[in-house]
Amino acid sequence: MSAGLGAERPQVVSHVQQALSYTVFDCKWVPRSARLLCLGSAARGTGLIQLYELHGARLELLREIEKPKPIKCGTFGATSLQQRYLATGDFDGNLNIWNLEAPEIPVYSVKGHKEIINSIDGVGGLGIGEGAPEIVTGSRDGTVKVWDPRQSDTPVANMEPVQGESKRDCWTVAFGNAYNQEERVVCAGYDNGDIKLFDLKTMSLRWETNIKNGVCSVEFDRKDINMNKMVATSLEGKFHVFDMRTQHPTKGFASVSEKAQKSTIWQVRHLPQNRDIFMTSGGSGSLHLWKYEYPVQRSKKDSEGSEMGVAGSVSLLQNVTLSTQPISSLDWSPDKKGLCVCGAFDQTVRVLIVTKLNKI
Repeated sequence: MSAGLGAERPQVVSHVQQALSYTVFDCKWVPRSARLLCLGSAARGTGLIQLYELHGARLELLREIEKPKPIKCGTFGATSLQQRYLATGDFDGNLNIWNLEAPEIPVYSVKGHKEIINSIDGVGGLGIGEGAPEIVTGSRDGTVKVWDPRQSDTPVANMEPVQGESKRDCWTVAFGNAYNQEERVVCAGYDNGDIKLFDLKTMSLRWETNIKNGVCSVEFDRKDINMNKMVATSLEGKFHVFDMRTQHPTKGFASVSEKAQKSTIWQVRHLPQNRDIFMTSGGSGSLHLWKYEYPVQRSKKDSEGSEMGVAGSVSLLQNVTLSTQPISSLDWSPDKKGLCVCGAFDQTVRVLIVTKLNKI
């Protein structure tokens, strides 16, 4: 624990709890609103999108949309704040983009993968970053694909196992390095502990490593800047923070790892208003709030004269147990600092307020 925090430690307060009648796999704040979405699977095997609005200490259900296949993941990341279209990946490998004002028929639809889409991310929208309104999907079929909704049925990039390489279940994908029109990377994490960084500008594998455990979630601290740092979480309760500023020719990126708990760390999400603070959600129904401290010098020269990164340190700011079941999804409000939503397998969605974040 960092010295001097004491009474200034942030608190994680459960503001509203809402019981659901289905399994929730993902939850998202609707940008520039007091609304949130829950995405999941109904008992009869269909997909559900529920739109809620926060009114004081209660959530009001505004709309429930049922779809043929269970929905695993969603993002607002690929469209403008004016549009606020939702992109979803489902259990049948379909990528759909929905206008929530008229959700009967998707504005874009493609059979993206042969199997379930486990993870989805968007870049170029939300008033940040540069370039195309691209979407990346990662699937159990072992492939990672990048889509531009302005092009119909084919992905603009397809990262798949090379011939002879075994197919690994891709559990998580994230965009990064999107600081101008040309640059863009995708990071993907797999069930065998592989992490791969694909450079979309050169269409090549830029870096790979293995953290010896299934990679549940990866996220850059911000998508729309020069790569700064990235967190990867794993099945065995560990997470790794990689300093992405300096890539050594053989050692790759410097990293620090932390054992957060005994159970799986399902997700990591950086605080949009302070990218050095992030939250992890766990299989034990707990949330942990962390702060990253940079080292005095972020790089040094090795004996050959090559620049290599220096990892910083991580301190725990707060932790709280909310559920007896895993908290599988987590999203910070992009607009209101400290407001977040999480969904757990106890079929409950919770709106949380994290206090004192401006004191850190």
